[in-house]
Amino acid sequence: MSEFNQPLGGNTMPRFAGPATMMRLPTQDTAEGLDAAFIGIPMDIGTSNRPGTRLGPRQIRDESRMLRPYNMATRAAPFESLQVADIGDVPINTFHLPKSVDIITAFYDDVLKHDCIPMTLGGEHTLTLPILRAMAKKHGPVGLIHIDAHADVNEHMFGEPIAHGTPFRRAQEEGLLAHGKVVQIGLRGTGYAAEDFDWCRDQGFRVVPAEECWYRSLAPLMQEVREQMGDIPVYISFDIDGLDPSVAPGTGTVEMGGLTSTQGLEIVRGALGLNIVGCDLVEVSPPYDPSGNTALMGATLLYEMLCVLPGVKRGD
Repeated sequence: MSEFNQPLGGNTMPRFAGPATMMRLPTQDTAEGLDAAFIGIPMDIGTSNRPGTRLGPRQIRDESRMLRPYNMATRAAPFESLQVADIGDVPINTFHLPKSVDIITAFYDDVLKHDCIPMTLGGEHTLTLPILRAMAKKHGPVGLIHIDAHADVNEHMFGEPIAHGTPFRRAQEEGLLAHGKVVQIGLRGTGYAAEDFDWCRDQGFRVVPAEECWYRSLAPLMQEVREQMGDIPVYISFDIDGLDPSVAPGTGTVEMGGLTSTQGLEIVRGALGLNIVGCDLVEVSPPYDPSGNTALMGATLLYEMLCVLPGVKRGD
């Protein structure tokens, strides 16, 4: 028997049964003894359009039942070299966003105390700010790979400084991001001014609009990103609306002309070799995802993130 936790296999228990955890992994109450932990943040109180992401973690876990432990494409075998479990959900205050932000930071402070890499099932994008606050306390300013249709650098939303459209402006202002080590991929759609993405560029972020990704492999881009990041700690934040709504319709703020599912895989797989210290997959809204495909895209991308973590065993 392996010393590492294993997902429950489909020949042991039918895939439509068994525990409702990420990949049907074992659960535990804390991150103690874990190399990586799946964590849900069932939150949508910072959304500005369609709600429902509070149900995202549960649906992502449900659709993850189809995932198997071995990555056939990359030959990664994460459950042969890392101790991984699902440690449940952050107990947010669903009536008070600022309080929820503080609760999230405190929760992740505890996770990082155990030298565990958190892998977050969202929930809407507000949650990345409190996670980055915890990351900065542990690692200092981090590099950021941000996949999204939107830059999420609004000065405010309805006068509020914290919402799902503001996390990366606040993170930059608070010194949570390493200078010259931020890349945003997939930005697109309409805006309020031609300069909407220029604030990011003025901060030294590399902005890769969706139009620059059309009809091409993103493997060369990710080679450049690896060179840009070097060996500093890196955080990956993947908003599912970075993908085109033809493959991921179940989200709150859809924009046409997005990344393909294979480009999403290329981005995550292209992070192999980086010093990844955490990641999240956000903005899955099950009420707008009747087929479950959006949640399945999210679950698969989280698994792929697990496969590129430092220390993952890879076959020959």
